[in-house]
Parts: sequence; C-alpha cells; structure tokens
Amino acid sequence: MANGVKRGCDLVLGLAALILSSPAILLIALLVLAVDGRPVLFRQVRVGRGGIPFTMVKFRTMRTLYDRDGRLLPDDKRVTALGAVLRRFRLDELPELWLVVTGRMSLVGPRPLPVEVLEGLPGREERSSLRPGLTGLAQVSGNTQLTNPEKIALDLFYRRHWTLGLDIRIMARTVAMLAFGGSRDEALIRRALAEFRP
Repeated sequence: MANGVKRGCDLVLGLAALILSSPAILLIALLVLAVDGRPVLFRQVRVGRGGIPFTMVKFRTMRTLYDRDGRLLPDDKRVTALGAVLRRFRLDELPELWLVVTGRMSLVGPRPLPVEVLEGLPGREERSSLRPGLTGLAQVSGNTQLTNPEKIALDLFYRRHWTLGLDIRIMARTVAMLAFGGSRDEALIRRALAEFRP
C-alpha cells in the first residue's frame, strides 16, 4: 500500500474537514452538554496501527444504566434521543477527525476495535497493519448487518486490494449510506469470504 500517498490525503482532507466542521463540532458539544450533561465526550482505548493502543474520542451518545442485577443494559437501551440522531448521521464521530490529522486514524480503513474484541480474531495482525478508519469497506457493505467473520474478511480484502480509487469509492458510498441508509453488498461479501485467508 502506498502509505505516503494515503497519509498525505488523510492529512490534507482530514485537516480541511476538521476546519469546515469545527462550527458543527462546537454546536454538537453544546447540545450534548445541555441535553445529556457531562461528560460530553466518550473515550475508549482501541487498537491502532501495529497493534498499538490509542484513545478514541467520540461524542457521548449513551447513558450509563444498569439492570437490577448490576449489569450494564444493552446499547439500544442506553442511547439517548440526541445520541440516536448523532449516530444515524455519524456526527458523533466528528471528534475523530483530530485523530486523522494527528496520524492515529485514517479517513478510510478498518474500524478501530477494543483490545478485548480484537484478541483471538483471525487475521488481526494483518488487519492491524493499517490505520483504523472513520469509515471502511465493511461499514459501506452492510455494517451492523454483517457477522464478525464477514467484517474481518472485508477488512482484509480492503488491505489486499487498496487503491486510492477504492478509498474514493468508499467515501462516496459513505455519503450515500448516510443519506439513504445501508444494505449488504452480497456479491462483495462472497468475494471477500472466498479470499479470506488470514
């Protein structure tokens, strides 16, 4: 992969996106503070390039709620009304643009996973050779409708077939997905699974 070209595009486009979205970032921060209170940001350690952990930052979209036995409720029971809107349009991820600019993340790549999720997954070392992305091939090919093996297969397919043109197509499909919703790309999923040799 032409890491220099990809990193250069990330830096230029990421910085431009960060500057242009800064008013929206400030507005969303104020809305989260006013509607849901503190903390405004959600921080979690995720696995970055080369398996090096980093702290991913997003706008907080969930409350901390437990059941009668002290177990954390499922995500869908804890998402706030404002959080649901932010998630639908991926606005909760705008703070990650700073991580793109600083080189922790890329505009396009496998989504960053927590350490405990990535452990034991086949192909994790090859997958971790990439900077994690704001969006990726798995996200525009089914996202939450995919199984974990399908997601990994798509991530490795992206790693093995990367071109700048592929990144552009993924970003275009991301915009379309945000506007119209997403669906499974069955043909691509089958092709990725057929090549799945971690």
